[in-house]
Amino acid sequence: MNRARKLFGAVALTTALALTAACGASDDGSGATNAKNVKLRMTVWTSNQDQLKLFDTIAAAYRAKHPEVSSITFESLPFEDYNSTLTTQIAGGNAPDMAWMGDLSRDLIASDALVGLTDKLKATDGWQYDDLEGSATKEFSRDGTLYAYPFSTSPFALYVNTDLLAKAKQKIDPKSLTWDQVAAAGAAVHSATGKAGFVVRDFDYKSWNTLATVWTGFGAAAWSPDGKKCTFTSPEMEQAFTFLHDAAFKSKAMPGPGTTADFFAGDAAFTVAQVSRSSLLTDKFKYALYPLPAGPAGRHAVIGQAGVGVLATSKHRDQATDFLAYLTNPANSERLAQFFPPPRKSLLTGAKLAADNKVLTAAQLQEAVVDQLPNAVTLPNHTSPAEIAQKGKTALDAMWKADADIPAVLKSVCSAIEPILAK
Repeated sequence: MNRARKLFGAVALTTALALTAACGASDDGSGATNAKNVKLRMTVWTSNQDQLKLFDTIAAAYRAKHPEVSSITFESLPFEDYNSTLTTQIAGGNAPDMAWMGDLSRDLIASDALVGLTDKLKATDGWQYDDLEGSATKEFSRDGTLYAYPFSTSPFALYVNTDLLAKAKQKIDPKSLTWDQVAAAGAAVHSATGKAGFVVRDFDYKSWNTLATVWTGFGAAAWSPDGKKCTFTSPEMEQAFTFLHDAAFKSKAMPGPGTTADFFAGDAAFTVAQVSRSSLLTDKFKYALYPLPAGPAGRHAVIGQAGVGVLATSKHRDQATDFLAYLTNPANSERLAQFFPPPRKSLLTGAKLAADNKVLTAAQLQEAVVDQLPNAVTLPNHTSPAEIAQKGKTALDAMWKADADIPAVLKSVCSAIEPILAK
């Protein structure tokens, strides 16, 4: 997404939140439970036909019991434009009733743009609110109220192409695997086969927040716990970026700028990706799945989350909230678990997750998902995510040169993003 589009999204969100403050608290009566011919719309970023078919099936079952809801539409928006498109819809008075959200959640929650869900979910018979994993709900909560249900809580893991390792005569011990060992094996694979070593999926020298999957193992963080101070200049972060820079420009363990390698097509020995990406695995090569490697600070789990919430501007908040409760009840959560790791403790066993997973075993899912969730940290998330992401990327562009001054570049990142953090 280019700079103009990101900034437009930020402006649109500001306008939208003003509209929410002015209009969201009032109701024209159409949100009442006795409304007729209610049409609900939910924006999503998936275009996977199997996932959309499942959503439609669940919606049809709901409508069969709620004749006042005449339609439930799942509007698929391109992932790369999702935030800007959603905020533009909100600002233009065309907001969906419900929406998936990732890093936009902080802004929406802080600005009272979402409907609180806790009371409704607790009051819904059989919903089992206490079944939710605390580490999964933290990102979408404020002052004890949940504003978005974390429908996908997917840890990042290390996928391994064992065929490529064998060709390069490389062996790794998953029980004691470190980032240094991954880099060494990756460099050997690249030297022996011409294939890539390790790839942080979706990074592509643009989406720098995904590098938290690496730097967390070095004990680094993007900003202080209160979110007000940039910590890119810490010794831990410098060590992490030195590791990444060396991998890209010295050992060639990681593809450099301008080079792409798709692990799932067989083009890399390792990739860091969410467990939900396992649907991309095929029988083209033998593979393994392990938790993230250890860094100097030990082994740490990192999760990417997606939540679904009800927009305060919805004309049908009652019905939208009721459908969200149905969509996320225990039975439907179990059905959705085949695509999206759920936040429910009762479903978080390797055996449960493997029941509908065609490519990963119960043991792999237990180790890479279930065992990682209780102490996992999320990818960096803050208010004004688009502005932070763009300014951080612009500053980090200087990192991706062979002769980069790593401490100076990291200092420039803080100079760029700290004024936004301090707002």
